[in-house]
Amino acid sequence: MRICCVYQLLLALLVVVTLIPVALGDLDSDKQALLAFASAVPHGPKFNWSLATPIWSSWVGITCSEDGARVVAVRLPGVGLTGPLPQNTLGKIDSLRIISLRANRLNGNLPVEITSLSSLQCLFLQQNNFSGPIPSSFPNKLNVLDLSCNSFIGKIPVTLQNLTQLTGLSLQNNSLSGPIPSLTLPRLRHLNLSYNSLNGSIPSALQQFPNSSFEGNSLLCGLPLNPCSPLLPPAPSPNIPPKRSSKKKLKLGIIIAIAAGGAMLLFLVILVMYLCCRKRKESNVLKRKSSSEKPREELGSGVQEADRNKLLFFEGFSYNFDLEDLLRASAEVLGKGSFGTAYKAILEESTTVVVKRLKEVIVGKKDFEQQMEIIGRVGQHPNTVPLRAYYYSKDEKLLVYDYFSSGNLSVLLHGSHASAGRTPLDWESRVKISLGAARGIAHIHSIGGPKISHGNIKSSNVLLLNQDMGACVSDFGLAPVMNFAAAPARHPGYRAPEVIETWKHTHKSDVYSFGVLMLEMLTGKQPIQSRGRDHMVDLPRWVQSVVREEWTAEVFDVELMRFQNIEEGMVQMLQIAMACVARVAYMRPTMHEVVRMIQDVRQSDSDNRPSSEDNKTVQTP
Repeated sequence: MRICCVYQLLLALLVVVTLIPVALGDLDSDKQALLAFASAVPHGPKFNWSLATPIWSSWVGITCSEDGARVVAVRLPGVGLTGPLPQNTLGKIDSLRIISLRANRLNGNLPVEITSLSSLQCLFLQQNNFSGPIPSSFPNKLNVLDLSCNSFIGKIPVTLQNLTQLTGLSLQNNSLSGPIPSLTLPRLRHLNLSYNSLNGSIPSALQQFPNSSFEGNSLLCGLPLNPCSPLLPPAPSPNIPPKRSSKKKLKLGIIIAIAAGGAMLLFLVILVMYLCCRKRKESNVLKRKSSSEKPREELGSGVQEADRNKLLFFEGFSYNFDLEDLLRASAEVLGKGSFGTAYKAILEESTTVVVKRLKEVIVGKKDFEQQMEIIGRVGQHPNTVPLRAYYYSKDEKLLVYDYFSSGNLSVLLHGSHASAGRTPLDWESRVKISLGAARGIAHIHSIGGPKISHGNIKSSNVLLLNQDMGACVSDFGLAPVMNFAAAPARHPGYRAPEVIETWKHTHKSDVYSFGVLMLEMLTGKQPIQSRGRDHMVDLPRWVQSVVREEWTAEVFDVELMRFQNIEEGMVQMLQIAMACVARVAYMRPTMHEVVRMIQDVRQSDSDNRPSSEDNKTVQTP
């Protein structure tokens, strides 16, 4: 018996000794492939890859398997990779599950050896300049494929139908053409084919996706876009004599004309009725008929029936109105954003508030109330818009804020360029608005802790306090309760690269969004820029391309050229913005550092302009 146990132990040791060199050999092979990739592809920061250091703990962007035997992920976003992907490098690492090379300057065709890796589950190559057709073969295990914002041409491969594990497919902002293949993918939850040159009707299997999945393709039709026009019957050949007499043709033409006229008249009547109903609905959008029936779902045994429809006010901010007063108020739509629709509500006592009706809330009552309490606590700062009250029911979630009559930064920058006699937003006001918004976001990060971020920074959420151009931020803290997968943000240009992949907001992703906001203020341009027909590029990439060509002066808003002695400040603010939009999150500054840097710029501007006369606009003949 003892001899048998010893024999088994020796056999096990022999197996281990045999397998260890094999595992190490595979890892060494992965190392060699990565080093070959680094040497063949020009890049920005020098990688710390070396045969002398352990790959599982020291190599930036590299993840190994739990046993340390193989490389399973390569994540190198925004590191300045340039040129085509070389052969016999990454394609030799057959254990790769994740490849993320997004936001670089890679070009050329996409190698088949990359798309043929049998273990590959996620491929992120967006925001590069790959060209040529999309390969027809991908591994069957693929979960996410993102090739957006490149220069791919040709048709969408029909073979994508074989990817039954696919949950996300992003091919937007390319130059793809032809019809959309009928993709019946049971696990597909996210689809974006927008801004290509696709044509034909949208397959019925994909019609459950929103408009944003297909917009920017002018020749596409069918749900959820406009219905397709019926095909007209072919015209008869002129060589074939007509079989019917001219009198029968005349009668038939009269019948057709009468039918068409009747149909047109009916359509006009229906259209007028629809517009009237819609106008009446929008003017009374916040009104609800009262009901004496009990709700189907019990909200808690300790809640009295009389309290079920009450607004919950925060301490110290109680107004003289209740939910019924709010629902009876005249309402005006202010705008539709990522989180819902905002209304301006004027109550009977001339009190004006903003009511936001949330959509796609995915949490229950308890979690919702806890998040609202956090938002209420965080909002106590001069540069944040405080939440005054909220209401939660199964079918309705409302938030109540103060109304700011001075508007927002988006309207100030883009809303009235064509207006006669419009006064440009001067440099000092832009710096002051940036500083106020930065202070508000820094406060949110400081008070809310690492789990609370703004999550929806954009120029329309920077509100103006008064004519002195003080600013505060609104709409913060709502991301944790919202369903982003079902309702993606309307302003993708502000999203940090990592948010596009994970949908998770952090302090660093807020810094990125604020950097885009600063670039918007400096350039006067929207966060998404057009590069010709059906091809878009985000603002940070556009600014980087201009600065790289040493045309820095072309970056700035032409309206700023009317002011004197601000060149140095503009360049300093541009440097701060570019630091904020670094592709790699850990390279971005904190919001407190951003506040300090903007304060330094403002102080420097003040020192450079001792007299108010220096900031007068240049008189043009």
